[in-house]
Amino acid sequence: MFSNESVDLPILKQRAFNLRWASVEEGVIPLTAADPDFPVAAPIQDAILKFTKEGYFSYGNPLGYAPLKEALANSYKRRKNVSLNPAYILPVDSAAYGIYLICKTFLRKEDEAIIFDPVDFLFKHSIEAVGATAVTFPIPVNTPKVDFGKLEELVSPKTRMICLCNPLNPTGKVFTREELEELGRIAVKHNLLILSDEIWSDIIFKPTVFTSIASLDESIQRQTLLVTGFSKSYGLAGLRIGAVMATNPSHFEKLLENSRHQSTIHGANILGQVAATAALNECDDWLDNFLIHLQRMRDLTVSELNKIPGISCESPEGCYLAFADIRKTGLDSSAMHEKILHEAKVAIVPGLAQWFGAGANGYIRISFATSESILTQAMERIQNVLIK
Repeated sequence: MFSNESVDLPILKQRAFNLRWASVEEGVIPLTAADPDFPVAAPIQDAILKFTKEGYFSYGNPLGYAPLKEALANSYKRRKNVSLNPAYILPVDSAAYGIYLICKTFLRKEDEAIIFDPVDFLFKHSIEAVGATAVTFPIPVNTPKVDFGKLEELVSPKTRMICLCNPLNPTGKVFTREELEELGRIAVKHNLLILSDEIWSDIIFKPTVFTSIASLDESIQRQTLLVTGFSKSYGLAGLRIGAVMATNPSHFEKLLENSRHQSTIHGANILGQVAATAALNECDDWLDNFLIHLQRMRDLTVSELNKIPGISCESPEGCYLAFADIRKTGLDSSAMHEKILHEAKVAIVPGLAQWFGAGANGYIRISFATSESILTQAMERIQNVLIK
């Protein structure tokens, strides 16, 4: 399922945008956007075909496709020990929209929300889009244990929310139960919402164990709003499907009102919801094998990067992303990106503030969700340029 032969480059070069195969010049290998190079699992394809052959594409339920809501609740209970009521799960058109929807619903102008640094730009973007202010809490790369007591120093009368990205994109850190308990304690003490982005929560490398903050105690769960999606684990980015999961009815009603689903201005793609249902109900074996492949690709990537003088890369605990420290090479993130792109013909993501915050300066991010053959070729190209 994850061999080089299973990667259809002609199709990817037509369809895979967002910095990937269809966005780069011919001959460039993109290790950029976190989107797998492999086709989706057969049960997902079959579910879409079956639904399509029936010939109806009517408006879906604004509350979401009931089988998907049930599948998400069952999956979270089975895989993450979180009890969710399907009635309070809202399928949305992406995890990115889910983050924005939560910010739109619960933040007002002059409010503050705490985000990590480095972290994916969507948190800051969503907070600022609704007129609020993002306050950054640094978590330097390779921090073994986060002292969330220092985060509490950032809490002000304007603070309304803490944004948790677990696992943490781009560093691949997976927060421990003890760290999450401390974060939850602060949220409960100050009556702060927790926006927990868990889109990467199925991409966890052994022996690391993922803990959802919503699985802790009831007081923390009441403060938590979960966001997930299906692009990382199942390759469904183009179907634009994610979900926001509330743990109490008042939060859900506010989210539904602000979603504009009931007015048909917004709404989750019904084919995306069908595909996501099949992913959750029928693709555990596929996902398990994907993780075995990814762990091998992680080890290959980290090993090859660490052979390059001036580059240091620790193994990520989660996410199929390597976040490499290039500061000793004498090049900044932007210059390294340009050098690798133009001389090695490999596209990577530079650690620029616009993507990840100031804490990403001096790093590059590499996605390894591809075949061993493609990844090996890309690593050889990078080494040939940088080692010489």
